[in-house]
Amino acid sequence: MTDIRYQTSDASTEPLLEVRDVHLSFKGVRAIDGISFQVFPRQLFAIIGPNGAGKTSIFNSINQVYRPQRGDILWKGRSILGLKPNKTAEMGIARTFQNIALFPHMTVIDNILTGRHVRMKRGWVAGFLWVGPAKREEMANRAKVEDIIDFLEIEQWRKYPVGLLPYGIQKRVELGRALAMDPELLMLDEPVAGMNLEETEDMARFVLDIQDELGIAMILVEHDMGLVMDIADRVMVVDFGKKIAEGEPGEVQRNPDVVRAYLGEEFQSAELQEAAAEASEASERVTTAADSV
Repeated sequence: MTDIRYQTSDASTEPLLEVRDVHLSFKGVRAIDGISFQVFPRQLFAIIGPNGAGKTSIFNSINQVYRPQRGDILWKGRSILGLKPNKTAEMGIARTFQNIALFPHMTVIDNILTGRHVRMKRGWVAGFLWVGPAKREEMANRAKVEDIIDFLEIEQWRKYPVGLLPYGIQKRVELGRALAMDPELLMLDEPVAGMNLEETEDMARFVLDIQDELGIAMILVEHDMGLVMDIADRVMVVDFGKKIAEGEPGEVQRNPDVVRAYLGEEFQSAELQEAAAEASEASERVTTAADSV
């Protein structure tokens, strides 16, 4: 496989991203109510919760589509509040979207190439003339795109218009466009929504490869709890804009409130299942004893 490793921060105790007591309201409705968390280099941090819990609002606040009324968001120790979204992208924060936001009449190559705009230095006039440094820059960017296409295993569709491709492949193209921005933090907003089992497994594999081979930190918002618990390093649970739990997947699974509210009984830990079984057996013994009296 072609090497497309990015220049990322070394693993350290310093967070890449820090969200501090962020509050965001729309006409009195609290979308984010005092959320705080940190994301460290190479970490896969997941945010879960029901629809309307504030997950996408958190994403939009991080890349400054929304401007929180209170709190702070720091990137490598520096506040990014007030920056334009394109500036956060230039700093190394990229994202995908719940709904596919590609150009359907453009090819896979050209769609992914649009992600390189934040790294291109030449003006539009030089690009139009396509000579000298502008030509060399575009050729280098196209080579980068080809590496991403190889990495995501979509070579056979590289010259197809995106609108003609299967849904799962389109989601990979969108992921490729985000990777083309050379991010140090990649925000994935429901990357497997609407996918079948095979497509979900493929996407999970690519997400893990991005973490392991490219060293990119990620924030994952996803409703597929099986996927989240299998691949996330740390999980934060939100409801009505508030954080109700945060920890490693095992810790979250052992939180009874989280289990009841979001995950269901199939995700209960072995300890909780054993406790429930013991309680049931004790109840049966009491009933039997009462019947014998």
